Amino acid sequence: MSESERLNDRERRAWFGFLTMQEDVRRRLNRQLLREAEISLADFAVLSALRLSPNGPLRVIELREVLRWEKTRLVHQISRMTRRGLVERQSCVEDRRGTRIALTDEGRAVIDKATPLHLRYVRQLFLDVLSPRQLDTLAAVSEAVLDNLENELFED
Repeated sequence: MSESERLNDRERRAWFGFLTMQEDVRRRLNRQLLREAEISLADFAVLSALRLSPNGPLRVIELREVLRWEKTRLVHQISRMTRRGLVERQSCVEDRRGTRIALTDEGRAVIDKATPLHLRYVRQLFLDVLSPRQLDTLAAVSEAVLDNLENELFED
């Protein structure tokens, strides 16, 4: 490996700090949701996307775009949540092969209970420890990386 392919100390600190922070935050948010709302972070993501959808149920492809998940992961997650009565599959009128995913009454009740608990924990764990300037910097960094990914020539 050439010297130009290695990370310098600043790059290593930023990259591994980001990876460690992301994993630790996700693990703690997942643990909090399991303990207080009896759903996983993945459950929360799906339920929240459906709850925030202005047009109600979402096609699987639309849900994939919102969550930025691989198709296999989403299909398995929806299957688990369907068995638990949190979401349901509905026929798609405009495309017989398509499926819409909708919140059930149970799913709506769960996400409505979980959201304030989750937001309180996000604030306590993440937002409140950052200054307004740090939040602005984090937003700018996230947007720059996401723009770069969107403009990348090669897709996954």
